Amino acid sequence: MKIGLIGLGKMGYNLALNLKKCGHQVIGHDVSQDTMHQINGEGVPTSASLGGLIEELGEKRVVWLLIPSGGPVDEVLSQLKPLLSKGDMIVEGGNSNYKDSIRRAQEWSDLEIDYLDCGTSGGTEGALNGICAMLGGSKSAFDRIEPVLKDISLPGAYLYCGGPGSGHYVKMIHNGIEYGMMQAIAEGFEMLQKSEMDLDLAAIAGLWNQGSVVRSWLMELTERALKKEPDLGSIKGIMHSSGEGKWTLEDALDKQIATPVIALSLIMRYRSLEDDSFAGKVVAALRNEFGGHALVKK
Repeated sequence: MKIGLIGLGKMGYNLALNLKKCGHQVIGHDVSQDTMHQINGEGVPTSASLGGLIEELGEKRVVWLLIPSGGPVDEVLSQLKPLLSKGDMIVEGGNSNYKDSIRRAQEWSDLEIDYLDCGTSGGTEGALNGICAMLGGSKSAFDRIEPVLKDISLPGAYLYCGGPGSGHYVKMIHNGIEYGMMQAIAEGFEMLQKSEMDLDLAAIAGLWNQGSVVRSWLMELTERALKKEPDLGSIKGIMHSSGEGKWTLEDALDKQIATPVIALSLIMRYRSLEDDSFAGKVVAALRNEFGGHALVKK
């Protein structure tokens, strides 16, 4: 399938390579000329303008967005509106608020253009080697794009979640859970690090990933980060948040659902902006390992 991919950042760049590897014809676009030049060198063509990109896609176009949530998405969509026509499709693969996705799906439905919200997990490695995708929107639109999803996802790692907004809603809850899991790992390793025993933290993380109850990809990443730097001494324990943990907590409060672990993990991220702890270093290192999120260096 021919796909126009807008946004060649950490995720979009690797997803473009994934699509190419799977035999799809992908044409990229990004605000960075350097990034487009770089991906050209890997065999992915690009277009310098949105208009040029849409023109190259022909009819029944598929445009995939992987850009920062909020204003940037609305800005690109406003530029696309006069360029797209009936029968085209937009797949929005960023971490957008599900309420925005519901609104956008209705706006594009009025123009008879399909709008799918796609929660995308797996980090930068997943974008390159196989994503986990959560889709919301019309079932007919999902059916149309499903062959592509099957190619670029790990086996069994994509799901039609339901109507507009459901893909980003499921991804939002996923990220809320992720907050709690990372915080629990971080607190445990801070206890190990501050114990009076001479413990090899990387070895412990590796051990726990061999058949233990807490084995996981996050534990693999913990081992990897600690092997690089056992004391994580070069980074500050500042844990930034992308917003999805906050949205998860707000939704829980609106529905009067008790989510104490997610709530406290979010609060600890805010607390990390004021202090430097080993637990904060672990979460910061984990976010860097799976998503390439920037570290604050000492």
